Amino acid sequence: MDFLFRDELVHMPDLRHRLRQLRWFRMAFRKNAALIAEHYGYRFTIDETRLTRAFLNWVETVEQQKSYAQVDRKDFIIFAAGLVLKELITEAPAKVRSQPKQSDSQLTEMQNIIAFWPEGFLYTNYCVGAIAAICEQEFGTAPQIDKCADDLRTWWSYRENVGEMPDYAIAFLDKFLGAEPNWIMPNLASARSAIQRAMVSSKSGNATLPTG
Repeated sequence: MDFLFRDELVHMPDLRHRLRQLRWFRMAFRKNAALIAEHYGYRFTIDETRLTRAFLNWVETVEQQKSYAQVDRKDFIIFAAGLVLKELITEAPAKVRSQPKQSDSQLTEMQNIIAFWPEGFLYTNYCVGAIAAICEQEFGTAPQIDKCADDLRTWWSYRENVGEMPDYAIAFLDKFLGAEPNWIMPNLASARSAIQRAMVSSKSGNATLPTG
């Protein structure tokens, strides 16, 4: 897996704030789907009602925890994208309309992953690309993608687990980006290792910790 969608987003000014606007969120999602179609041949039908519902659910959830962005902004960006991924998987706004005709022997590992779960790849690629672009804009560098993201066995586990508990999408996104997943409470920013370490460090320095 690579940062296929990053180049489409990185030159969009103030990306972090723009993606919190419904119009930009939907436009970026459609661009991501078009990019997947161009590179891999999978074309999707997008249900705008479901996509809007995923966005609104995400905004409501992230607003409740946004104070933790003050503690570790880079980690919170990944966490917020994980919340997006969870909502996209839950609301399922995309369905495959057509796909390329290839024999199994012709498929690369990544093409096998996409063939196994096209919608999941679409949602994950959207979030990974957004993280990479935002981090490049704000910190000058994007996180590295872990090699497990190119392993079909990981995607089997990913799909199976989020089917049982959608919050696991957050933990799997962390895993793909080399962060430390929280499998117990993945939907709580306060339970993230990076956030906890930053809070301990801030407390030692007598800094004010976020509330609410």
